[in-house]
Amino acid sequence: MPGCDDTEPRLCCVLPFRAAPAEVPLLRKAATRQLADWGLPAAADEAELLVTELATNVVKHVGVGAPATLVLECRGERLRLEVHDTSRVMPLARSPQCDEECGRGLHLLASMVVDWGAVATAAGKAIWCEIPVSGAAVCAQADWAAAALERYQRRGEGPELLGRAGRALQQESVIELIADLLHWTAARGDDPDDIIDRAQMRYEAGAA
Repeated sequence: MPGCDDTEPRLCCVLPFRAAPAEVPLLRKAATRQLADWGLPAAADEAELLVTELATNVVKHVGVGAPATLVLECRGERLRLEVHDTSRVMPLARSPQCDEECGRGLHLLASMVVDWGAVATAAGKAIWCEIPVSGAAVCAQADWAAAALERYQRRGEGPELLGRAGRALQQESVIELIADLLHWTAARGDDPDDIIDRAQMRYEAGAA
């Protein structure tokens, strides 16, 4: 990740795509779904606009069919979006004329984000931007939960699955983890139903 400290914990999702108008709504949908999984649905609307702008720029300026990658990264109080492409031509912000339809993308991006930039990569370049996430604590909690679930899933030593099969397996692992924690709670003499109620209240308070 250009300009990032890899020692800091983060949530990260990598979404390869081909530059094409039809791919843009699919990319938006995938990004929205990922943010929901991280417990950050409030950031979805702004992220969708940025994904649209960044992906559309690849279609316009790199070419239809060009390989590209969208990277979503949640760290601390910010959500970072990057689009990597194979062109080495760096973006240039300019002042478009009143009757021009193009040339406004970078101005729109700059007005929506707290920081943005472009860096050269081994394959071409990456354009990145960062927006604040209102649920910074929720982001950290999702990070901790993801790390715990990853450790829990390793016990099966099975192959990693992608798509719907992987998502279903992940959900089953979540259920198994919760069930095992409730067994552990009961073994200590506590009431599992009370633990569930208290956890639900804390979740709803955090979501609000």
